[in-house]
Amino acid sequence: MKVINLIPLFVLMFLFSCKETDKERITRIMLEWQGREVQFPSKMTFTKFGLDTVDYHIPQSEYKILLYVDSIGCTSCKLQLAKWKELIVTLDSATGGSVPVLFFFQSNNVREIKYLLKRAGFDLPVCIDSNDELNKLNNFSSDPLFQTFLLDKNNRVKLIGNPIHNLKVRDIYINAITNGDIEIKNPVLTTVDIPTTEIDL
Repeated sequence: MKVINLIPLFVLMFLFSCKETDKERITRIMLEWQGREVQFPSKMTFTKFGLDTVDYHIPQSEYKILLYVDSIGCTSCKLQLAKWKELIVTLDSATGGSVPVLFFFQSNNVREIKYLLKRAGFDLPVCIDSNDELNKLNNFSSDPLFQTFLLDKNNRVKLIGNPIHNLKVRDIYINAITNGDIEIKNPVLTTVDIPTTEIDL
């Protein structure tokens, strides 16, 4: 009778059973960050358009949004400053401007950040954190979808996720900040129906 070596089979089964699904990964990250306090560096320099240093201190407020942008990948794709401007206008009109949005850029390419800010006409104070001090203190996820946080007045994470890349996350942020007091208008989605799939040229 032949003896079959089952060890490789058990190893493969173990590896596949330990593989984390996307849903499990998202749940794990959210649970890991829920209620965690975000630490800010003792020395932070804020600028406008990445040029002029401004005297800006993180205000004491009931809520604040923190966006950390690392240097991996396409910075403008991750940022989408025009959409951030729209969200900030929405928040300001709903809260009287009481919810600050903090932008931290970890990049050695200051020229690119300056260009992106200037092109978008984005004149809010931003922190260009070339030494990555904020990340060193907090050890953020490398996934850009989990580098944006809604913080409470004690800098504890209430929500995690990027409200610009996901409308559902945006709605959850706005509901949390306003206690559901404002109606959220989502853009109308248009569908196109093409009756034929062939065109005679």
